[in-house]
Amino acid sequence: MATRFDILLKGYISGTLTPPEAEEFLQLVKDQDHRLPDAVQRLLENEHHPALPPEKEQEMADAILSRARRAERNRIPMFRLAAAAAVLAVLGAGLLFMLNSRQPAAPTPRTATASAAAPGHNKATLILADGTVVPLDSAGEQQIGQGIRQSKGQLRYTAEAKSGSIQFNTLATPRGGQFRLTLPDGSRVWLNSASSLRYPTAFNGGQRVVELKGQGYFEIAQAPSQPFIVKVNSMEVQVLGTRFDVMAYPDENVVNTTLLNGAVQVKNAGTTRLLRPGQQAVLNGGNNHITIQQADTTKVIAWKNGLFLFDNMDLQTILREVSRWYNVEVVYTVTPSSELYGGAISRNMSLEAVLHLLEGNGFNHLKIEDRKILVLP
Repeated sequence: MATRFDILLKGYISGTLTPPEAEEFLQLVKDQDHRLPDAVQRLLENEHHPALPPEKEQEMADAILSRARRAERNRIPMFRLAAAAAVLAVLGAGLLFMLNSRQPAAPTPRTATASAAAPGHNKATLILADGTVVPLDSAGEQQIGQGIRQSKGQLRYTAEAKSGSIQFNTLATPRGGQFRLTLPDGSRVWLNSASSLRYPTAFNGGQRVVELKGQGYFEIAQAPSQPFIVKVNSMEVQVLGTRFDVMAYPDENVVNTTLLNGAVQVKNAGTTRLLRPGQQAVLNGGNNHITIQQADTTKVIAWKNGLFLFDNMDLQTILREVSRWYNVEVVYTVTPSSELYGGAISRNMSLEAVLHLLEGNGFNHLKIEDRKILVLP
């Protein structure tokens, strides 16, 4: 039989706790945090999901405990975010809340075409040095050239590509696409939607230099004698061997470089800043000033792990990310409400389901029309 602790935990994950229940769960978590791993496993079993390894149970429990402690410090309603993201990785669902105590408007019915509602998937275009354009997708298996092969949604360059003269290729993902690339040195790159990476077919010089537009997550192969450099407009990110994410979309007013492991230097307009794990360099496009701040790395790379993860984000910021993944345009018929959202949504959900979550937790109505999201009063 489910205990009170189990019932409140399920309500926490689903976002259905009332403020008094949230306070009750917060107190129970503080008093009995040692019970969290077992309670998480019982919840998954009751929802007919496979058992998790003990370390994953503890990881999810730690996420819940961390959020509970943060909620107590900030005195905000303790609903879902860090824990939701951990559970979503297993459940593949969508959880969302709005950081406001008012009752949001009820969602309104909407109609949507299949093309507008479908989430993005693995697809990209490879542009070879001679101008040849090669379409890439999830299912393709093809040998594109010497040392270049596409397989199961990935593009891989092998050591064979080092022979002959060095040329530059470009991998580009459209809106609604993503793709993974293994460079000639073994470094791995995940490209988010509406992004591109220009790179050489071999790294034979003193540096390994690539050029990024949009967003990419990098896992760099160590080569101390060849620093790896990512160029983003006038900014450079220089590394030796590390894991990091760069977000540089033209419709965002900042460029974010977030370090997960190792160390990187961020250079722009004569200024060089060193990042340590867990830090983020924020380049403001308006004044070319770089600031360093602590980052929620889980949130930063959520896109790579199949999630939208929001924390104190307004509707306009959320819809920019959503529009890139679903390849739709956002049209504002009114100024959107200024309330902040938090939560996690699977990127495998239909656009209609995503908008239903946003609308049900906010104060604007959202409608799909052709390939547009209409933001209504």
